[in-house]
Amino acid sequence: MPRFKDQAICIRLLDWSETSQIVALLTQQHGKIRGLAKGSKRTSPGAVARFSGGIELLTLGQVVGVTKPSTELATLTEWDLQNPYWHLRRDLAAQRLGLYAADLAGAFLADHDPHPKVFDALQAFLEALAEPARHQAALLAFQWQLLEDCGYRPQLQRDARSGEPLAEQRAYTFDARTGGLVAGGHQASSARRGVWRVRHETIRVLRAVAGGVDPVSVELPFDPEAVARANRLLCVYARAILDRQLPTMPFVLKGQG
Repeated sequence: MPRFKDQAICIRLLDWSETSQIVALLTQQHGKIRGLAKGSKRTSPGAVARFSGGIELLTLGQVVGVTKPSTELATLTEWDLQNPYWHLRRDLAAQRLGLYAADLAGAFLADHDPHPKVFDALQAFLEALAEPARHQAALLAFQWQLLEDCGYRPQLQRDARSGEPLAEQRAYTFDARTGGLVAGGHQASSARRGVWRVRHETIRVLRAVAGGVDPVSVELPFDPEAVARANRLLCVYARAILDRQLPTMPFVLKGQG
């Protein structure tokens, strides 16, 4: 029964009983872990000392637990709360984006598959949500890192079908099935098949991020709406990859069109 101790962010939470919780944690070195925190909601001094009074969604802490080959749920024995991200409780827009990021990580990552870069990106994203002006830039950085780390980095320089270089255009066609930009026109009904028309400015934003520009630490020289469109494109791309819409995706897609 391997014992683990790691930094973790709670990405899903379910009350299992009056005193216990089932949680999904994104850990820094052990990947996504689902576990049972038995007695985590008890108010006795011993329980509070072990679980900081309970585990909350979208909080950072240090977790200690044990994995068992006979069950999918780890047994969580300690949770030391380190950052409650209070701003997510005061700002509804920030909370919704945080929930979307948690959903996205939970859907893309397999259990016990370490993705330390995604963990670091999620931690940085939750911190950046304290400033409303940085919401879209921070979301762009997180979505890009997640897709790249999971092997879904979109092709933006060459035709994703043929591999041929793409000429500069006023508008491009993005095909989720082939994973990037493709030559050819766009038909109004093709969005249902994962093909979308994308403005040149939106692609410029994504190419800047693909080239290594950190949109959080460096102010992007683009219209804020172009950054928001880039986020919506990555969101629908993620939806096409997953072949389902996550409940929190409308928080990003609102205003699409």
